[in-house]
Amino acid sequence: MPKKQPAVYDNESITSLKGADRVRKRPGVIFGSDGLEGCEHSIFEILSNSIDEARGGFGDRIIVKKYKDGSYSVEDFARGIPVDFNQKEDRYNWELVFTELYAGGKYSEDEQDGYEYSLGLNGLGLTATQYASEWMTADVWRDGQHYHLDFEKGENVSGLHAEPTRFKRTGTLIRWKPDRDVFTDIDVPSEYFRDILKRQAVVNAGVHFLFEDETAEGEERKIDFFYENGITDYVEEMGAEGAFTPVVSFTGSAQGRDREDRPEYKVKMSAAFCFSNKVQDIEFYHNSSFLEHGGSPERALKTAFVNQIDAYLRQKGLYKKEESRITFTDIQDCLVYISSSFSTITSYENQTKKAITNRFIAQAMTEFLKHNLEIYFIEKPEEAEKIAKQVLVNKQSREHAEKTRQSLKKTISTQMDIANRVQKFVDCRSKDPARREIYIVEGDSALGAVKTSRDAEFQAIMPVRGKILNCLKADYSRIFKSEIITDLIKVLGSGVELTGGKSRKDLATFDINALRWNKVIICTDADVDGFQIRTLILTMIYRLVPTLIKEGYIYIAESPLYEISTKDKTWFAYSESEKAEILKKIGDKTKVNLQRSKGLGENDSEMMWLTTMNPETRRLIKVTPEDAERTFQVFDLLLGDNLAGRKEFIAEHGYEYLDELDVS
Repeated sequence: MPKKQPAVYDNESITSLKGADRVRKRPGVIFGSDGLEGCEHSIFEILSNSIDEARGGFGDRIIVKKYKDGSYSVEDFARGIPVDFNQKEDRYNWELVFTELYAGGKYSEDEQDGYEYSLGLNGLGLTATQYASEWMTADVWRDGQHYHLDFEKGENVSGLHAEPTRFKRTGTLIRWKPDRDVFTDIDVPSEYFRDILKRQAVVNAGVHFLFEDETAEGEERKIDFFYENGITDYVEEMGAEGAFTPVVSFTGSAQGRDREDRPEYKVKMSAAFCFSNKVQDIEFYHNSSFLEHGGSPERALKTAFVNQIDAYLRQKGLYKKEESRITFTDIQDCLVYISSSFSTITSYENQTKKAITNRFIAQAMTEFLKHNLEIYFIEKPEEAEKIAKQVLVNKQSREHAEKTRQSLKKTISTQMDIANRVQKFVDCRSKDPARREIYIVEGDSALGAVKTSRDAEFQAIMPVRGKILNCLKADYSRIFKSEIITDLIKVLGSGVELTGGKSRKDLATFDINALRWNKVIICTDADVDGFQIRTLILTMIYRLVPTLIKEGYIYIAESPLYEISTKDKTWFAYSESEKAEILKKIGDKTKVNLQRSKGLGENDSEMMWLTTMNPETRRLIKVTPEDAERTFQVFDLLLGDNLAGRKEFIAEHGYEYLDELDVS
């Protein structure tokens, strides 16, 4: 076979993507993903331009629409995008805005241009979204003109149309359909729009965000998101239930730089919060963009709040001697907090803008929050005390829960080690108590049959060797000398419920959370001996761990009484009535093989799996507290100390248990 020649790699091998291909072939670079998340981000790029205009004081209403044909539109009533000829660039502005990456009106250093604090900072959004669209139309109203543009797959197809308009309105309407050749999924759910528009209404006080949804019905077709006082109103809305402090809000500004060799920039900051026993939520926004991963504002929040609340606790002597310091987790458990910041220079982690990394913003916001919290605690001492004491309670609860978790983990681990040393106990692979189930079977022969037919992933086996002790009549000292009983309790893992102060060092005090099984299944032969063993096991459980019955963890596996076979099919009858019903169904003309089912130890693995082990086909009886109480009463009557009652019962019902009375 000829050797494959290597691909040529020379000076002509280097190529670059041009025009629309820079986005269409690598959408993940611009939008963070070529899937639904990337498509959603492309929509937000268009929306962000309108938000920048509204925040600059140009228009107080933005309309977003979702159409049945899979297209979307964003309309504002701002100044309108400049699209006419640009003498300075010697090109039409529409070419720069719609077809040139890193071109736009937000690179000017003139603070009067309206974009000092801009969300759409990088000059990528409109062009990138246009390139990633199957088609896009743009309508612009400004300077007394109505301009119109059409694009298909990144290319302008009709030039710029302009006509005078009698309307005094200004603004921009962009409608487009994301391209399936670019994104793997373009069906953006309505919930995304409702979420993003509500968030924008929160951080852009006084601006109406209207969502019109052609795919929805009723009230969902048109929704107006509006917060007159921005984040303050939002915190009040979120923390209305369970708040034990009123909403507090701060505003401030700062100026600085991230490094000595970097340019100086401005920061505007606002924060609103309250403390609640029922609600906790924290959100960060920067230049109107929701920061899912936080970054600088999150670091500021954690540092400032921990510092100031810890200082208050120390000052007031509320810590116990050598008690550990609070953490932010303890504060977060009762905090509803929103921050919204703006900066003239912003460093995002990437184009998707889910976190910012500015060092100066982190420093400025930390000092801003610390200073205002200090004043707040001084001016509102009662509220400060409530906050500090609740945070301290949260810390102590967290530490107690962690100790309990570690103790439980240690207990379960120890119990599992003990269980694994129990003779002939066969564990399953899964360690998830929600899946695990244990079969309690009689004898070694049944152990072998069940072991070969079980699903070893989640089914374990505990054999009972010989007759189990009658726990009804025995005292605790005798019960706990029974190795069968103590082994079974160890395997269950939950410990025992004892009365009278009795205890055993190697058997833990009862804890339902330490139970290692989702189902405890008693599996015995369908004969007199099997029924007696089942009753003895139930009596033991009823006396030592009755909560397992009360909570529905105890089951009985029904074993079939008869195996009924024809040439083509086999049935299993679990009662005499079922046997009669099956035989009637088969009819007299068909040859039938009827045999009493064998003991568990004699069943083949396929039959055992089908009738007893398979969750899809087995029959399990859940033991209820009423069942257990009745069993206990009958067992007490037949095997307890009530001799007169037992004599009376035998006299009245004894004949029912005699197969045949020989009177000859």
